[in-house]
Amino acid sequence: MIALSVNLNKIALIRNSRDTTNPSVTEHARMAVDAGADGITVHPRPDQRHIRADDCLALGPLVSGLTHTGGGPVEFNIEGNPFAPPRASDRDGVGDYPGFMALIQETRPHQATLVPDGDNQLTSDHGFDLRRDGDRVADIVGQLKALGVRSSLFMDPDLEQIRLAAETGADRIELYTESYADACKQDRDVDGVFGRFRAAAELASDLGLGVNAGHDLDLNNLPRFATIPGILEVSIGHALTVDAIRMGFANAIAAYRTALGH
Repeated sequence: MIALSVNLNKIALIRNSRDTTNPSVTEHARMAVDAGADGITVHPRPDQRHIRADDCLALGPLVSGLTHTGGGPVEFNIEGNPFAPPRASDRDGVGDYPGFMALIQETRPHQATLVPDGDNQLTSDHGFDLRRDGDRVADIVGQLKALGVRSSLFMDPDLEQIRLAAETGADRIELYTESYADACKQDRDVDGVFGRFRAAAELASDLGLGVNAGHDLDLNNLPRFATIPGILEVSIGHALTVDAIRMGFANAIAAYRTALGH
């Protein structure tokens, strides 16, 4: 079965729109697991626009004490740019950002998903170019192995880049699925785009990489994507949060589990 990891960034974004602790990120983590989520994902950015460093510190021990409906441990996945340095906060009541790797070292999540994003991006919008950054990424992967943290690299469905991902020693890749979601939305070359993702997942599996996926997957496009052999985990936040407004948080998670074939 493909694991469903619920991304809580949009819950934090709603909270941050007011000077309040409501909605609670930790409470929604519990609610997600109670409703059937297999994991919790967060993506703290240096500007702390949604999930903050303090949220990660609170979620780490909470999630480690939870079990999902299948009886296994709930996985905690922290995404972010591994090269992001420390940054002082410019907002009252918000702690400083310690740097991505310092945050990983303190929280020790099950998985660290490395993403080449920056402050000028509204959201993650491309995978790694390992022709350029392969040596730097391989060094980070080595640090994660020493910490006992599984590594995953955010990647486009580019076969050459996936071969380079295997050379870094990473444990997994996360396929960046916006192009698939956009093709489904526009009803344009869906079969061709789907085929590229299937080929990318097959190559990754052949190279010994685990395969995760995420970005703009929703209830409409997820059932077909979930038929790709070898997909281990999807992380979904924006679409699930929007659906939760319409159908309720627990019901939305149940609907995504159904879309995954649970």
